[in-house]
Amino acid sequence: MNAPIDPQVLAQAADWLVRLQDSKVSAQDRHAFEQWRNAAPEHARAWLRAEHLLQRLDELPAALAISTLERAPTLSRRAALGRIALALGVMPAGWLGWRAAQRQGWLADQHTAVGEHRALQLADGSRLTLNTSTRLDIDFSASARRLTLPHGEILLETAPDRIQPARPFLVHTPDAVLRAMGTRFMVRRRHGRTHLAVFDGAVAIALPRQPAQMILVAGQQTLIHAGQIAAPSPADDTLAAWTRGLLLADAMRLDQLVDELGRYTSVYLQCDPAVAALRISGVFPLNDVPRALAMLMAASPVDVAQRFGGYWQTVIPRAEHG
Repeated sequence: MNAPIDPQVLAQAADWLVRLQDSKVSAQDRHAFEQWRNAAPEHARAWLRAEHLLQRLDELPAALAISTLERAPTLSRRAALGRIALALGVMPAGWLGWRAAQRQGWLADQHTAVGEHRALQLADGSRLTLNTSTRLDIDFSASARRLTLPHGEILLETAPDRIQPARPFLVHTPDAVLRAMGTRFMVRRRHGRTHLAVFDGAVAIALPRQPAQMILVAGQQTLIHAGQIAAPSPADDTLAAWTRGLLLADAMRLDQLVDELGRYTSVYLQCDPAVAALRISGVFPLNDVPRALAMLMAASPVDVAQRFGGYWQTVIPRAEHG
């Protein structure tokens, strides 16, 4: 599915995708399509990719699926759909999966859209902030206060349980169960691993099906992945600067910075490997990613290349002129 395909063939597949959705498509059109698809193995692969991506788009709620169409009110619906189909055809298959993953929060108790923050006060008096593209389930029972974080990032400041003082406060991720011990801490679940940073108090970490645990104290952070807890490293409140709409970079690798900015925009943002290892320091606004990229270009030898009307952007080395 992800093997390279001639862009011209992909464009043809996208065109057929639009033509076959037209209510006026004829039997002759369908016959011509079958001839095109069977003319070469690459045509068949291109069609499979286009169908797969369109199917992924159809899995989204209707209001989300047509949002891109609504951004082009001066175009006819069919013309706008053609633009989308072309993008679907030529982009790697993983792109729409990435977009769909950003949208899957509608089934959670609490969810935030791309670029959104939300602050909540829980029933026990604890305070919770959700970062961009976060899905969170909340379950306060007689035996425990439980949050389940399958994806995203939260900052939690627990309060003494004013309803049932003996209940533990637990945060479940696919990698671990985290038990708050009178604390303020941040949990991120992304890229198949859990990042925990403790700012006040302590958090006990328990791995699935393992009784042993580690206690992380204030000023420490760790990564939990594949049944392993990494050795603690220093942490401070700058990690939670996102609650103020800021990204604080201190000699951060450029690819990591771009990855962080990409969490706050619906644009697919990536970094060219040629500049990935550049070290960047500065304060970047998370609520205005175009401005953050402009600041990055002003302070570093990089440019931003745009494709597909700006929906796909790559940070690249700055071209030398003269």
